[in-house]
Amino acid sequence: MSGGVGPTCNDISLPKEQEHEFKGLDPTSLKNTNTTQRRKSGFLSFRQLNALAVVIVLSASGMVSPEDFAFVLFSFIYMYFISRVAFPSLHPSRETTVFDPKSKLLRLYVFIGAVVGLFLPIAYILEGIFEGDKQGIKAATPHVFLLASQVFMEGVAFSDRFSTPIRVFVPVIYNSRRIFTIADWLRNEFYKVDEEYGGSPRRLYIGRGLAIANMVFWCFNLFGFLLPVYVPRGFKKYYTAAYKVKD
Repeated sequence: MSGGVGPTCNDISLPKEQEHEFKGLDPTSLKNTNTTQRRKSGFLSFRQLNALAVVIVLSASGMVSPEDFAFVLFSFIYMYFISRVAFPSLHPSRETTVFDPKSKLLRLYVFIGAVVGLFLPIAYILEGIFEGDKQGIKAATPHVFLLASQVFMEGVAFSDRFSTPIRVFVPVIYNSRRIFTIADWLRNEFYKVDEEYGGSPRRLYIGRGLAIANMVFWCFNLFGFLLPVYVPRGFKKYYTAAYKVKD
């Protein structure tokens, strides 16, 4: 879930996969992209399948807004567009990973992002079904939907067809969008109407704490990691490799 602690060191990561599929969040894109280890396009990884399952289930629930669907579709189309117009893929052997995928610190960062951004919110949604907290479920769903979509898209971006800037683009744009959904979630948790709230007082405090934790984590991920660290390093590696290709 790169971020996002997904397949990037940024936004998030779903259930653990082979070590070479690990990426570096939005705590979002640390995936080992060695030529012999990179996923061949046309095949979905276990992480992507999990993310896709979450997306399908939430979509079927009817709680995902048309705006969020449109955003995912736009990101997919625009990713292909800029990959052809602005950042074509270089030879796979020329593009190295931005961060060391074996870094224990980054592994911990991705794990925390996955727990805070994906696993706990999913548990919160499931509990809400049993307690009848429709308001809380509806508020948390957009964030989980977009994060699962991000994980899936990060897997797509890490195929041989896309360059490093495209892999940087995915967690950044999704993390930016999710900040607004988390803000709505946070606002909803603090302004729940007693007549509409069907959960217990304990769930109310858990929901507020979870929304705050996600806001803090993903704001730091975007403004403290992705934009000042991941983006500059990713573009530097891409253009350095591009100049070598020209030479």
